[in-house]
Amino acid sequence: MTTKVGIPRALLYYYYYPMWKDFFQTLGCEVVVSDKTNKSILSDGSKNCVDEACLPVKLAFGHVINLANKNVDYIFIPRLVSMAKQEYICPKFLGFPDMVKHNVENLPEIIDTTINMRLKTSEISNAYKQVGRKFTGNRFKIWQAYRKGQKSVQRLNELLLSGYMPEEAFAVMYGKEKDKLSSGGDINIAIICHPYIIHDSYISMNLIGRLEKMGANVVTADNLPEELVRQQATKLPKRLFWTLGQRMVGAGYTFVNDNNVDGVINLAAFACGPDSMTSELIDRTTKKTRKAPLLNLTLDEHTGEAGIVTRLEAFIDMVRWKKSKQLPGVALVN
Repeated sequence: MTTKVGIPRALLYYYYYPMWKDFFQTLGCEVVVSDKTNKSILSDGSKNCVDEACLPVKLAFGHVINLANKNVDYIFIPRLVSMAKQEYICPKFLGFPDMVKHNVENLPEIIDTTINMRLKTSEISNAYKQVGRKFTGNRFKIWQAYRKGQKSVQRLNELLLSGYMPEEAFAVMYGKEKDKLSSGGDINIAIICHPYIIHDSYISMNLIGRLEKMGANVVTADNLPEELVRQQATKLPKRLFWTLGQRMVGAGYTFVNDNNVDGVINLAAFACGPDSMTSELIDRTTKKTRKAPLLNLTLDEHTGEAGIVTRLEAFIDMVRWKKSKQLPGVALVN
C-alpha cells in the first residue's frame, strides 16, 4: 500500500510545493494536498489556533485539519528556522509544528524536520536526507529525490520570473496548462504581499482576478528576481534579519520607483508584527518618491468583501485618472 504524505496548501506551500511533491513521489509516496481554502477550512483553523496568531497561521491550522480528514499517513510541516545565512524566518512559522501538535487532536504523524540555513546552506540537504530515511534506506535514491526536488524549485522560479503566478506555474510544471495569456490591461498594478495571502483566492478575495477584470496587468513580489529584491532592501540603514519581511521591503522599494508601475497595493495580514513594520517603511518611501499611488489593505478572518471591493474600485479609478492627467503621484493610505 502506497504511503500518503499530506502537504497543507498554506504558508511555505507557495514557495516549495514542486520540490516537496517531486521529492516524496520519487521516494514512492503519494502526495496529497489539502483542499483549496473555503469557509469551513478557515473556520476550523480559527477555532483550533491560539487567538493571537496571524491570519496565515490560523488558515494553516485549517489545512492541517483538512488533511487529517483525508486519512494521510504523514503530514509534512518542516520546522523552518532560516532560509538564508544570517537571517531568520517568522517565529510563528518556526513554532507552527508544535502549535499544531498541542492544539489539534487525532493527527497522523507530523514530519517536522528542522531546516536551518542560518550558518550553512548545506543544512537543507541534511534535512531532506533525514526525511528520506523514513521511507527508504537507499541513500542514492534519497539523493536522487532531493536533486529532482531542487530542479523543480529552480523551474518554478524561472516561471515566476517570466510572469506566472505560483498556482499557474504549478499547472505548467505538471502538464495542466501550457501558456500564460496576457491580460492586455491598460494599467499596471503591483501587489506587495506574501504569496500565502495573495495567491489564496479565498482570503485575498480573489484580488488578482478582480484587478484583471478591471483591466489591470498584475505583478507581484514573486515575479521579481531575488538579487534585485535583496539589493533594494539594502537601502535600509540596517539590514532586516527577517527573510520574508526583507523580501516585502525590497519588492516595495522596487515597485514604487518603477516608472512602468501605475499603482501599488500593499496587502498585509492583521496581527503580523513584521508586516506592520514593513508596511510603514513602504508607505514612507512612497510618500517621498510620489511616483505611484499606494493603497494599504489589511486582512483578517472577519474582513468584509464589500469594503475591499469598494476601496479597490476607487483606487483603480484614481490610478486611471492620474495616468490620464499625468499628475505627480500621491499616496492613498489607511
